[in-house]
Amino acid sequence: MEYTQLGRTGLTVSRLVLGTMNFGPQTDEPTSHAIMDAALDAGVNFFDTANTYGQTAGKGRTEEIVGSWFAKDPANRDKVVLATKVYGNMAEGPGPAWPNHDRLSAVNIRRAVEASLKRLGTDRIDLYQFHHIDRRTPFDELWQAVDVLIQQGKILYAGSSNFPGFKIAQANEIAAGRGMVGLVSEQCHYNLYERRAELEVIPASIEYGLGVIPWSPLAGGLLGGVLRKEVKGGRREGGRAAERLTDPAERARFQAYEDLLDKHGVDPGETALAWLLTRPGITGPIIGPRTQDQLDSALRALELKLPDELLTALDDIFPGPGPAPEAFAW
Repeated sequence: MEYTQLGRTGLTVSRLVLGTMNFGPQTDEPTSHAIMDAALDAGVNFFDTANTYGQTAGKGRTEEIVGSWFAKDPANRDKVVLATKVYGNMAEGPGPAWPNHDRLSAVNIRRAVEASLKRLGTDRIDLYQFHHIDRRTPFDELWQAVDVLIQQGKILYAGSSNFPGFKIAQANEIAAGRGMVGLVSEQCHYNLYERRAELEVIPASIEYGLGVIPWSPLAGGLLGGVLRKEVKGGRREGGRAAERLTDPAERARFQAYEDLLDKHGVDPGETALAWLLTRPGITGPIIGPRTQDQLDSALRALELKLPDELLTALDDIFPGPGPAPEAFAW
């Protein structure tokens, strides 16, 4: 396993992050526990979840599965850097809209932390991430709530997710004015196909010392050999991934991608992960295995070294936007 520091902190984390979003709705509890066992045995020490994860199995179910895994062997808690998130509405049952059960008000942050700690079966959250910007809550209020939780030992670091670059800057400037560490990580949508984060989000993260944790590293399955799987009668992609493949030009790009990797004799999904590991500012991509085989494939990406010729060819197929402001000005 390869390790790195999380942004400007002294915290050491693995270069692959175990995402748990599938635990519960797609992967049952025993299989989820087995995947966490295998990931930890392989040296993956960075686990990511969110209070709303669980979907059809129920909001909070994923955190409960992680918590039951800790309960089986409490020693695992000190081996893991545990990250979760707050923002989505966690109100249950019929009734009014419960407007204070979501977003990033001090009231909801306090409630959400306590609920996550209970579901996770732990006394602290190592990295507490804001799942989305809250345009209604000022950062002074957010940081006051975070400061209290840090003083109480309930959270250790704060991170963002899906923040634009200017909000990363604003959040950390306000935190610095309060004498606080501020954001130490940004979890953003970034992969070989979706590269808009290179314009502002990743540069801002690097400038402020945030570790970047990309989610959807395989672009919803599109970078995992989707066309090859279609030919073999494998699982068909749905949603936005399927929509992309209905566009002949887009389909041709993914065909060129898979043909290129066939030429080099490398696996598409492993290549997409290995590409992210070459990018500036990247701590490690979030992998979301549903099975042991998917975890094994992700681990192999750590050993894959992409030659310059292949990196150049990948840029030709999926060019990035270029740096700001040159990408849209001069």
